[in-house]
Amino acid sequence: MNPSLRNITLLSLNVVLLSACALPRLWPTPTPIADRSIHLVGYCKQSEEDGFREQATLIVYNNQVQDLDWQLWVGKKGGCNFKLSQFTQIKHRPHIELVSRENSACKLLIWQEPRRVTLAHSECAQYCSPGIYDEAWPVMFDPQTGQCAPHDK
Repeated sequence: MNPSLRNITLLSLNVVLLSACALPRLWPTPTPIADRSIHLVGYCKQSEEDGFREQATLIVYNNQVQDLDWQLWVGKKGGCNFKLSQFTQIKHRPHIELVSRENSACKLLIWQEPRRVTLAHSECAQYCSPGIYDEAWPVMFDPQTGQCAPHDK
């Protein structure tokens, strides 16, 4: 290739790459979980109009889970049941992570935002009735009262 043609090609490629960097982002940058010390004596029991129900006890002191008993029901389709004895805590900060003793892909995650402490699950279908896992939502606690946090905050 002719050296001047090669230089023009490289210059054009650089212009294209630099202009792509200047385009607005299509996806927002995820906000990292803040490293907060979690202290919670939580109990949440509620029912929704659509039949979704949950009952959860979560006790955390200085990011160490002391007690966890979480049951949720997806109408009459079935439910999920998570107990601390089924999990091992492997992470304390910036969020809490517990891994299943039966399946290392299954994790429970706990993190705190200013208005709520969230207890969520990931890859834990074996703790649920068949076919309902995708409808099993996290439970949220108010960090001030320990009761259920409203979903609209």
